[in-house]
Amino acid sequence: MPVPLSVLDRSSTRTGQDTSAAVRDTVRFARQAEELGYHRFWVSEHHGVPGVAGSAPTVLASAIAAATSRIRVGTGGVMLPNHQPIVVAEQFGTLEALYPGRIDMGLGRSVGFTNGVRGALGHGKDDADRFGEQVRELLGYFTGDQRKHPGVHGYPAEGLRVPAFVLATGAGADLAADLGLALVIAPVAGLDAVATRIAAYRERFRPSELWPCPYVVVSSAVAVADTTEQARRLLLPEAWSMVHARTRGVFPPLRPAAELPTPTAREARLLEQSLSGQIHGTPEQVSSELAELVERTGADELLITLSTFDRAEMLDSYARLAELVGPGALRGA
Repeated sequence: MPVPLSVLDRSSTRTGQDTSAAVRDTVRFARQAEELGYHRFWVSEHHGVPGVAGSAPTVLASAIAAATSRIRVGTGGVMLPNHQPIVVAEQFGTLEALYPGRIDMGLGRSVGFTNGVRGALGHGKDDADRFGEQVRELLGYFTGDQRKHPGVHGYPAEGLRVPAFVLATGAGADLAADLGLALVIAPVAGLDAVATRIAAYRERFRPSELWPCPYVVVSSAVAVADTTEQARRLLLPEAWSMVHARTRGVFPPLRPAAELPTPTAREARLLEQSLSGQIHGTPEQVSSELAELVERTGADELLITLSTFDRAEMLDSYARLAELVGPGALRGA
């Protein structure tokens, strides 16, 4: 596989586990991912979700960067509508000052999933409509030429270069192309649809100081095991939590696959929809599917995510994938 592989971890919680243990597990997992040779390790931002402890990605990224020495560390992503751009610039500027050359700034446009969470954050759905304006202001604090607040500087960000990535939700792909930023995209609507969006991004791309050429990171859940059925079982805990969220409004902590209830007809349909497009199987099967994914999308990098109840099985899958792909591709050599 001639592209680097990276990791996205959401700090999923497991049944019977407290949230503080989940974020500590993420830091430990980042060290393991570095030992396996992965290129980047990113964390995410979720608020008020029982099954996800990753709520403060820049704080967690700092702990991860301190616990590692080579792997790039970043966010997938900071949800910019939840924050003031100057604060985000200051946070990433501080990270880059502390860990120069290792920090990535992944940005998304989502806001809280419920009215209560949005109220607690003080930001509503309308804030997502200003995402482009917010990204421009944020970048201006790094270059020193933001004009929305004359005379205001985002120290220590000003003058530092932190690679910026935009998560392709809504018009994110067009914004990334217009600003000359890297794109992060998942094939949730199928390979044909994502390939079309990527082609449009590449055609529209305007070079920038951060990214002189378009750069596409394709994100996918991947599970590797001895058999196809074992690999599928690794995906079931998170897929079931997603079904639970869609039917009951709450994303719960992960449960062992063996303890998941028998789904109703509707739940079974939603479960298959959640698993659709996710890659799983034996090493040979996964190698073939990843090769097709790269060929169809022209991905410059793959961002791998896998959340399952048993962390030892999760690490084993990542280790198998690392062995399958090889250290040169993992590190982007």
